[in-house]
Amino acid sequence: MKNKQTGLSLIGVLIVGAILGFLFLIGMRTVPVVTEYMAVKRIMNAIIESNPSPEVPITQLRADFDKRAYIDEVKHVSGRDLVIVKRGNKFEMSVSYARKVPIAANVSLLIEFDTGTLRGGS
Repeated sequence: MKNKQTGLSLIGVLIVGAILGFLFLIGMRTVPVVTEYMAVKRIMNAIIESNPSPEVPITQLRADFDKRAYIDEVKHVSGRDLVIVKRGNKFEMSVSYARKVPIAANVSLLIEFDTGTLRGGS
């Protein structure tokens, strides 16, 4: 009776380890970028939920975003980057931006973010 062993060889373990290590590296590099995007979206939703009156100037909305972004440590998006359009008593707010995440040497990952159009107002 022959005993046949199954499993990974040493080379197989090294290859699987290298792939898992690379995926872990990409994950660790992209987590801060995605966290910042979620903070931007959360700030924009907070501004919309505060239901600013139609008389509030757009510059005030941008300044409000900058204050909240400073607290949440958002460094790559500012109030100037927001696209804010007033239509009657309502306003629309959106932002699109891209972040380049260095992976290793001259290899980078480009991530494009778009919040879509958020609508608010009374």
